[in-house]
Amino acid sequence: MIVSIIIMLIVALIVIAVWVSAVQQHKEKQEAQRRQELAKQKKIIEETEEVLVNSVNIPLSNNVMMILYRRIHDALAAMVELSPSSKELKSRLNDAKTRLTSGVDESANMGENFALPDHDKQLISLIQGIKKLRTIMRSEHSKGKIDTPVFMQEDKTFERLQLKINIESQIKRGVAARNANMVGSARQYFEKAYATITALNYSDDYVTNKKNQLEDYLNEISSELKASNASARKKREEEEKDDLDVLFAPKKKW
Repeated sequence: MIVSIIIMLIVALIVIAVWVSAVQQHKEKQEAQRRQELAKQKKIIEETEEVLVNSVNIPLSNNVMMILYRRIHDALAAMVELSPSSKELKSRLNDAKTRLTSGVDESANMGENFALPDHDKQLISLIQGIKKLRTIMRSEHSKGKIDTPVFMQEDKTFERLQLKINIESQIKRGVAARNANMVGSARQYFEKAYATITALNYSDDYVTNKKNQLEDYLNEISSELKASNASARKKREEEEKDDLDVLFAPKKKW
C-alpha cells in the first residue's frame, strides 16, 4: 500500500513537473513573441519618423502626411496593447492621437516647387527618401489602410517627382560640363536625359518643356561640334598646304 502511494506521488510529481515546464515554456514563447512584435512595431515607428525627418526637401501632400502619422499611431497602439503598463508608450500614443486630430499645417506643404540639392550625397539621400516613401505607401495599401485611388494618385506623384529629379540633375550636369568646355560629356548627359523623357508613355507641360529644352541643347552642341570640326579641318588643310609649299618651293641657288 505504501509503495503504491509512493509510486502515485512520484507519478504525480512527474506530471506536475511536466505541466509546470510546459506552462513555463509557453510563457517564455509568448514573451519572446511579445518582444519580437514590440521590436517590429518599434522599427516601423523609427522608419516612419526617419522618413518624416528626411522628407523636409520632398513635397508631400496632406494625404501622405496623414498616412505617415496614422502609421506611427497604429504602431504605438499595438505597442501599448502589448505593454499596457508602459507610461512612456501611453504618453507617445496620446501625442500621436493629438497630431492626427489636429491635422497637417497646409502652410508647411511645399507643393511641387522644390530646389534640387547641390551635392550628390544630398541628391542620393533625396532619391532614397522618395523610394522609401513609395515602399511605405505600397505596404500600407497592401494592408488596406490606403484607398486604391489615393494610393495610385500619390504613387504617380512620387514617380513623376523621381523623373523630375533625374532629368534636372542630368541637365544640371550637362550645363556644368558645357561651361567647362567638356562638350562630349555635356552631350552624353543631355542625350541620357532626352532618351529618358522620350521613352515616357505620357506627356504634360513639364515633359514638353524639358524635351524642347534638351533638343535645343543638343542642336546647339551639334552646331558647335560642326563648327569646331570645320575649323579644325580648315586649319589642318592650311598646315598641309604650307607643308606642300615648302616641299615644292623652288630651291634657291647659293
